[in-house]
Amino acid sequence: MTYRLEVAAAGLTAIDVHVHLHRVESGEATEERPSPAFDAARQRFRVEGPSPTLEETVTYFRERRMAAVVFNVDSETATGRRGVTGAQIVAAASRYPDVLIPFASVDPWKGRVAIEEAERLIAAGVRGFKFHPPGQAFYPNDRRFYPLYEVIAGARLPALFHTGQTAIGVSTARGGGMRMKYANPIYLDDVAVDFPEMPIIMAHPSFPWQDEALAVAVHKPQVYIDLSGWSPRYFPPQLVHYANTLLKHKVLYGSDYPLLTPDRWMRDFEQAPFRDEVRPLILKENAVRLLGLSA
Repeated sequence: MTYRLEVAAAGLTAIDVHVHLHRVESGEATEERPSPAFDAARQRFRVEGPSPTLEETVTYFRERRMAAVVFNVDSETATGRRGVTGAQIVAAASRYPDVLIPFASVDPWKGRVAIEEAERLIAAGVRGFKFHPPGQAFYPNDRRFYPLYEVIAGARLPALFHTGQTAIGVSTARGGGMRMKYANPIYLDDVAVDFPEMPIIMAHPSFPWQDEALAVAVHKPQVYIDLSGWSPRYFPPQLVHYANTLLKHKVLYGSDYPLLTPDRWMRDFEQAPFRDEVRPLILKENAVRLLGLSA
């Protein structure tokens, strides 16, 4: 199935660039059972019940007049778990192309297999790629993975990288195996230098490396920051300052649904000290430009 983008910006209240899709069919859990590491994240965010199905996700965002960038995380080499595949993400988004924008994850450790999978996903219409360095256990600037980036950059598609501390495995034994060292956004500075054609989205306020993330985003023109995974009431003040000024065209709204819902994020965003003229840029206009959406 090939995805054809039908999302139009007109009429949307926002574009959520950070939505996890854990179930692609009604009643179908994409993981045989939730991992203890992911269960820890659900507990941290006080999420109850099963992950929403594809249909429930679409209904949720349609009711709020939002589009959603949806993705999976393929960490099979590091964790032995894969869950939803990139092909399933594209197929799911193809059923609802007016709401869903498919990004997909490939395991960078799979080498040629990952490259070939990325090529197939690009041919199928994927609109970007998602990487989770702590979960996939790799440094983003490791040159062994540059052939994979070359494929993504050749298609002029964005790559979204988790940065900062992760809720996956939080407070569990061994932290769920997540190594924080991989999540320092400074490693993405090398990637930005070596792949100027590939837009880079640094996901989340990058605790404890917020200043490094801001420095990279200010310095490299194709680097963006998404605001997912944190309530805006807890954003570091320097992040708000740069979002209001030097980075007002490069900061994106993201929730981290279903862990953090758009309802909670939006409620706290209304009370956060963002400038009135900056709010629509964050919520929609910056993503429209980055993702090439029609007005």
